[in-house]
Amino acid sequence: MLMKIAVLDDYQGVSTSLADWSTLNADVAVFRETISGPPLIERLRPFDVICLMRERTPMPAAALDALPNLKLLVTTGMRNLSIDVAAARSRGVTVCGTNGRGPSTAQLAMTMILAAMRGLIAEAVSMRGGGWQFGLGRDLHGLTLGLIGLGKQGAQMVELAQPFGMNVLAWSQNLTDARCAEVGVERAASLDDLLTLADAVSIHLVLSDRSRGLIGPQQLARMKSDAVLVNTSRGPIVDQGAVLEALRADRLGAAAIDVFETEPVARDDPVRDAALIDAGRLILTPHIGYVTRQTYEIFYRETVEAIAAWRAGAPIREISS
Repeated sequence: MLMKIAVLDDYQGVSTSLADWSTLNADVAVFRETISGPPLIERLRPFDVICLMRERTPMPAAALDALPNLKLLVTTGMRNLSIDVAAARSRGVTVCGTNGRGPSTAQLAMTMILAAMRGLIAEAVSMRGGGWQFGLGRDLHGLTLGLIGLGKQGAQMVELAQPFGMNVLAWSQNLTDARCAEVGVERAASLDDLLTLADAVSIHLVLSDRSRGLIGPQQLARMKSDAVLVNTSRGPIVDQGAVLEALRADRLGAAAIDVFETEPVARDDPVRDAALIDAGRLILTPHIGYVTRQTYEIFYRETVEAIAAWRAGAPIREISS
């Protein structure tokens, strides 16, 4: 019998054009929409291999228990917190990952800062409606960028911001002066200090118990009334309702959000505030930080390679925790 492979959450329908799945001589089924609960289990029960696109479809222990045929999980990237890796290993399911491509998310975050500061959305809406220029944007030279998190993504933000003449501050719970010196930025004494001083704040943290809910009403109140808040990391790090309230009360200049508590975002979700969007004060994108052709080519090509290597008993990029 042919090995049965499920490719999940291929929103754009590009997985079969960016990699040669025919080399696997398998029964490959591609699913473009995200579903959950019993319909998901019913869909996946026949499959030997499941290919995940990042954290779009969770794989907790309960789901693994309901998939008796599953032998291999392949996730794009080498970190996927939505997989219970320990539960998979205990059930004899191998979990492996792929390489990724670094700068995509930082480039989107910087684009969002530029768009918000220059009022690009509002000016484009004005043109669409037959109007002309009406606002005053801000250039970035001399403004302060506050980075919450100075890992790989945060360091890439520094490389993008400094040529624009921005001053860069950084903060995270474990950030050291040595790391700041290595990257060439100043360390903020506290999160409150960073929020108070920054003209734009960009979040680059992994979601954890410490980062969940990190930015709420009290933290937003520290920010300048014309500041820009950007979140391309994980939705639960920021209190989305508090951000909307701050925007509507003119206590925050603009927010640019690429990640959400629940994804895909429902059509009637309050975050889809048309007035704020048309005014250019709320920029929403559908979690596209890593969604580029170059990144997907790596993801899907290496997914196929991982399945072939696993079936042949060759070394793979196994995820152990």
